[in-house]
Amino acid sequence: MFSVLFVLVAWAAAGISCARLCLAAVEAARPAAESPGREQALTLYEAAFLAGGPHRVTDLTLVSMHRRRRLLLAHTGWATVVDPEGEDDLERSVIGAIGPAGQARTTTVRAAASAADAVRALADRLVSAGLAVPDNARSHVASAVRGVQGATVLTVALAAATLLLLPQEQGTDAPAFTWFALPLLLTLGCLVIARVEVHPYTRWASPAGQRLLGSLSPNSGGDERAFLTAVAVRGVGAVDDPVLRAALTGGRTAHRSH
Repeated sequence: MFSVLFVLVAWAAAGISCARLCLAAVEAARPAAESPGREQALTLYEAAFLAGGPHRVTDLTLVSMHRRRRLLLAHTGWATVVDPEGEDDLERSVIGAIGPAGQARTTTVRAAASAADAVRALADRLVSAGLAVPDNARSHVASAVRGVQGATVLTVALAAATLLLLPQEQGTDAPAFTWFALPLLLTLGCLVIARVEVHPYTRWASPAGQRLLGSLSPNSGGDERAFLTAVAVRGVGAVDDPVLRAALTGGRTAHRSH
């Protein structure tokens, strides 16, 4: 009796969670209604946002300002203003995040500048163009993935409970335990597909944005342009200079980009 009830619960949890994830993925993949997208090339700031979100935009701005001697990034994790006049809204956001003292921890600057109005305006433009996934769609997909993960854990737990109760139930055949394999395969298969197909939607770029990102040519525009393009797409991991890498990670060596 208990085994039948547990199997039904496992099936219900698996079916509902997987259906929710499918609906969330379809919603995330749907282009913005007000704009069919665009075909022109991305700016470096736009590429940075689509590849890594607000923090990637700030990292790119910091690296660009440092390379042009408008900002000094020390390996100890401090940022110092050299030229207080920013050339665009994002540079002015970084300078404002550093504050009137002209010096601040890079991690503090990174957090403050990433939440600034300039980055939010950039995100809104990309969402309106159908290139970025809206915040609510990303959060729905992430929540749905967690739901499928929870259903997987629940199925395993119910199978284990059934296995413990089987000897105590009269007339219950041990092969009934194998009925849990089907909902378990459903949830695990859904998670594998989500890892391949849905996981990009939980980041930043929509399918149209991913296509434009894939069309970027890091070898065009000279060495400096190629370097900044690599930073925009790959983040801190594209920085070969260990001093600059340490500066961008608060005085710690970065082994992977965020």
